[in-house]
Amino acid sequence: MTEPVEIHQLRYAVATADAKSFSRAAAVLNVKQITLSRRVQQLEDRLCVKLFDRSTRGAEITENGRPFIEQARRIVTDVDNLRTTARNVSYGQQGRIAVGYCSPIMAGNLRYAISEYLTKFRDVQFDGIEAGLEKLFHGLHSHVVDVAVAPIGLEEDGIASRRLWSERLYAVFPVDHALAKKEQIYWQDLRREIFVVSAGGLGPIFGNLIAARLTEQGKRPNIILQDTSLESVLSMISAKRYISIATEASQGVAWTDLRFQEIYDPTGPARLEYALYWRENNDNPALQNFFSVIEKPYPC
Repeated sequence: MTEPVEIHQLRYAVATADAKSFSRAAAVLNVKQITLSRRVQQLEDRLCVKLFDRSTRGAEITENGRPFIEQARRIVTDVDNLRTTARNVSYGQQGRIAVGYCSPIMAGNLRYAISEYLTKFRDVQFDGIEAGLEKLFHGLHSHVVDVAVAPIGLEEDGIASRRLWSERLYAVFPVDHALAKKEQIYWQDLRREIFVVSAGGLGPIFGNLIAARLTEQGKRPNIILQDTSLESVLSMISAKRYISIATEASQGVAWTDLRFQEIYDPTGPARLEYALYWRENNDNPALQNFFSVIEKPYPC
């Protein structure tokens, strides 16, 4: 009889895929490398699927392993969320709400809305979930996420949406970049630049937006996706090899070596519009209170 796959084996496999190394994954999980690598090997044997190509440089996911790792990631996330909910059940005396978002909350409307909700509804357990679009919508369908704030234009069966607000878009340069001296930046000014964006969060949205604005005669702009956080992406800009795109919400931190320059369309400032997404059959009472807060006008 085939032994069942265990959750810690899935966790080890996902960590290895993220770290691209058994040693780095073991360090992150605080386990011995030999234990982690043995568990992953046992998982591969049970599945009869090779998940990783091993070499002296590390561990790379195989094509056959990629869909399994993505499914394993969802399972691990769901289990972690269930554990968190169970641990914190006594904290939310008046209910719980899980709010997902893919944009930073260093500043901007979302930060104001969350801050006001936390202040007004202190007896509600508030769980923030920052993730990419695919994970957020998976969370909505699986009842892990109650409501998500994401760019407009996404449609899925069973998911309702409502337009919220828009945020200005900025090109991010080193302070001494030639374009940083211009009073106004238009999309066409960025045509020769190399962009770096995060592979998660709003990064894919920015990548599609850059491609849509700057592709001409079949020639696409240079866009590099990095599997890192927005903060790490912006930190790369100071190396003076790339530029990036960000919303005004990214300016909650003082980036002394960077210049945020607003981007203009022919009709005015370029903006990214957001919507609220939730399950149509979600009857969580805490959700209605969140609606009342997030739809208020905020300073930016």
